[in-house]
Amino acid sequence: MVVGERKPFEEIMKMLEGHKKVMVLGCGGCVTVCLTGGQDAVRVLSSQIRMARDKDGNPIEIIEKTVERQCDPEYVDQVQELVPDVEAVLSMACGAGVQFMAERYTKTPLYPALNTTFVGGSVKEGYYVERCQTCGECKLAYTGGICPIARCSKSLLNGPCGGSTKGKCEIDPNVDCGWQLILDRLRDLDQMDRYEQILDIADWRTSRDGGPRKMIREDFQR
Repeated sequence: MVVGERKPFEEIMKMLEGHKKVMVLGCGGCVTVCLTGGQDAVRVLSSQIRMARDKDGNPIEIIEKTVERQCDPEYVDQVQELVPDVEAVLSMACGAGVQFMAERYTKTPLYPALNTTFVGGSVKEGYYVERCQTCGECKLAYTGGICPIARCSKSLLNGPCGGSTKGKCEIDPNVDCGWQLILDRLRDLDQMDRYEQILDIADWRTSRDGGPRKMIREDFQR
């Protein structure tokens, strides 16, 4: 799923400066699963915005709405009667959802309430880890179903670097060496012959640093 986290409240309030009536639009897809963009998140953020604006003596009217997905024209069209009645839409979807809305409603400002962080999965409620870099050239068939782009901090395609120690990454000792995970998996599958296959050089269009990313919601930890 796409994982997102809410932008700093001060940044959100700055986006809404000058607007008297807005829609806070949630998404029932990935960001609902990661507890940042669903109906409950819409209600909480809307309440915070109202209280902040009331405190400043500058009240704001907010329409609260959540659709199944903002990255799907079928659901984006469900708010076509509401959008013309507001001055702006504050979208609690991933970057794709914000852009779908902006493309559909060209005369209404669209603002993102979230930062889209990575593609990953749930370890437990409120704890998400990166598993995919959406590189467009999936290598999982050759690496035991473990992604060397997302799981190796250096995104190495043909084996580990010389810096890993005891199965941990030299960049961060709390991060598992991605290639150690791959080798262990290939051994378990009796597919070590795949380790000897040289993968083609990747066509890099983007880059990242720091290894696999994660987001932990402390307020949901037990």
